[in-house]
Amino acid sequence: MVKKKETISTISTIEEIPGVGAATVEKLNLAGYYDLMSVAVAAPGQLAEAAGVSEASARKMIQQARDNMNLGFESGPELIERREKIFRVSTGSVELDRVLGGGVESGSITEGFGCYGSGKSQMAHILAVNTLKQFPDSKVVFIDTEGTFRPERIKQLATHAGLDSVDVMNRCIVGIAYNSNHQMLLAEKAGEMLSSKKEDIKLIIVDSLTAHFRVEYLGRGTLATRQQTINRHMHILAKTAQVYNAIVFVTNQVMSTPDSRWGNPEAPIGGNIVGHNSVTRLYIRRSAKNTRKIKLIDSPHLKDDETVVEVTDAGFVDVK
Repeated sequence: MVKKKETISTISTIEEIPGVGAATVEKLNLAGYYDLMSVAVAAPGQLAEAAGVSEASARKMIQQARDNMNLGFESGPELIERREKIFRVSTGSVELDRVLGGGVESGSITEGFGCYGSGKSQMAHILAVNTLKQFPDSKVVFIDTEGTFRPERIKQLATHAGLDSVDVMNRCIVGIAYNSNHQMLLAEKAGEMLSSKKEDIKLIIVDSLTAHFRVEYLGRGTLATRQQTINRHMHILAKTAQVYNAIVFVTNQVMSTPDSRWGNPEAPIGGNIVGHNSVTRLYIRRSAKNTRKIKLIDSPHLKDDETVVEVTDAGFVDVK
């Protein structure tokens, strides 16, 4: 007797998971689960709470997602092939691009931290315009938490780059975050836009990452909760960058550390939580008139290095 060959059904979206209806999909989307990857790596308890189902049902959903995802190990050649898809966007400065190994890279979070007026927002605007120039059909998402986004600066940079300033502004998707929850929601929405493939988003900017969290979580009693929330926020950003091969650039504030006798008296907010989630970290500080020192202090494959750039109407240029 010949046995019938079993057919394995493959699914590619959460809507296709057996037993998941439209109402459950809507709940999952609201909770930040937009694709199979997000479900496959979810904790059963959290997924059950988000979808309004039993933990047993959540485990089945997770298993279905995992069965249709390649979540195993990768060989060296496979990793090399994936790394070859990484792209880099120029900062406008030849020397700073050299420090960064060719520019700000996709697939991970790059953090630029420094004190007020150091040039963090300048770099965010410059990267936005340079990305739109490098990818003419792309868009950038700018999550503004401190009212730092300036369309005038975007237009100025676009004009100097030889671009149509109106077209560049039309390709900037700006979200003004009024609190930390709103900020996290906007980050999730950016991931949703990428997963739907309706928008070709190459860059997500969060300026700044920690401003709302500093205001809303006051005192040592709230420190653990604040760090956990920031960690969840950064995990969403990191996953978005990795899954969709996008650049995520976040700016961060600093605090004074007077007990640091010999080291740097300025430390970025967020501690190890932000540090571990940011693959590349840049320390930006004022130097002479209109110039900034930018130091690479953390990278998995680049040596510590620094350079000096000048802030001009056209963006960052090398100091001669």
